[in-house]
Amino acid sequence: MSVLDPHRPHMMPAHFGPQPGSPKSTLWYHDVTSMTVAFRTDRDKLGAYLPAPFELDEEAVVFVTYARNREVDWLAGHGYNMIAINTPAMFNGEQDQRSGNYTLVIWENLTDPILTGREYQGIPKVYADIPDHSVIDGHWHASAGHFGHKFLDIHIDDLRKPTEQELKADESALEGRENPMAWRFMPGLGGYGQSLSETTLYPSENIIRESWVGQGRLEWQHLTWEQNPTQFHIVNALADLPVLEWLPATVAKGSTNLMVPERLTRIVR
Repeated sequence: MSVLDPHRPHMMPAHFGPQPGSPKSTLWYHDVTSMTVAFRTDRDKLGAYLPAPFELDEEAVVFVTYARNREVDWLAGHGYNMIAINTPAMFNGEQDQRSGNYTLVIWENLTDPILTGREYQGIPKVYADIPDHSVIDGHWHASAGHFGHKFLDIHIDDLRKPTEQELKADESALEGRENPMAWRFMPGLGGYGQSLSETTLYPSENIIRESWVGQGRLEWQHLTWEQNPTQFHIVNALADLPVLEWLPATVAKGSTNLMVPERLTRIVR
């Protein structure tokens, strides 16, 4: 008879036992290349997608980040690509108050991090085809699609090294705000109602070795149910957010650690 070990992690199908591991299986991502494009948008339209007790930050800003993750320890050195959509927000709960980034959605092109992220950390992850980015004559480009239909192109041009003033401004903006948060919602059996609804905090540690600043833009494609029956409503909602102002785009190379012992993944209330 299969019996759950409460001291070891399990995922479906749990009857095969706890998740296997290795002494080499840390949560370090040793080679990460990222592209981030940000823009200011309409506060009411963006705020409509944040569940209570979240509130938008002082400015309604959307960050769209592509990342090529390589040399991932827990994947035995394999990697995957992702595109994350975040917005600065405040969590004003009965017990916890946090400033950080609320995750609207993360697309990834590998099932394993999608399942672990959804089940272990409550991050709203879904699948997409995300090719490796390209760099041609200084133009950086990344894209995503599903069911054979592209829905997003990310462009960054005119890259340059950031000034000392810009680096200090970025550090100041991040101070006290490194709190990625998400809504962990699990529907009831059959998809109706809810079996679980909670807010999660999933800290990480980023080490930047090189970075550049440039001009970025996004190109969204509105889709129909026939083109993307499971995600077209997500794509179209993001595509409909108006761009009031493009903010400086960034490209960075470094590494990421998803296990921060002093700030473990937890529920905030």
